[in-house]
Amino acid sequence: MKKIVLFVTFFALFGSVALADENAIKERMRKRLPVITNMKNQGLIGENNRGFLEYRSSDRPNQQVVNDENADRLTVYQMIAEKTGSTPELVGKQRAVQIAERSPKGHWIQAPEGRWYRK
Repeated sequence: MKKIVLFVTFFALFGSVALADENAIKERMRKRLPVITNMKNQGLIGENNRGFLEYRSSDRPNQQVVNDENADRLTVYQMIAEKTGSTPELVGKQRAVQIAERSPKGHWIQAPEGRWYRK
C-alpha cells in the first residue's frame, strides 16, 4: 500500500511539473509572437518544413528570439511525441503543414519537398 501511495504521489507531482513547464513554454512563446510576426512580415524569417523558424536573409536580427522559439518548439514536439507514441521529427513535420495552411499571404513557407515560396 505504501508503494502505491508513493507511486501515485510521484506521478501527481511529475504531472504538475510537466503542466507548469507547458504553461511556462506557452507564455514564453506568446511573448515572442509579436517579434516573430514582425520578422515574418518583413520576410526575414520563414517556417521550414520541419516546424521551425529559419532565416530567409543574411540579415539575422533577433537571433536569440529565433533560437529560443525553435528550442521551445522542439520541447513541445518532444512532449507531444511522448504522449502520442510518435517522434519529435514527425510531430514537427505535421505542425509545419498546419502552420503553412494558417500562415497569411506574404509569409515564407518551405514546402514538404524543400522548395521555399511566399504564400
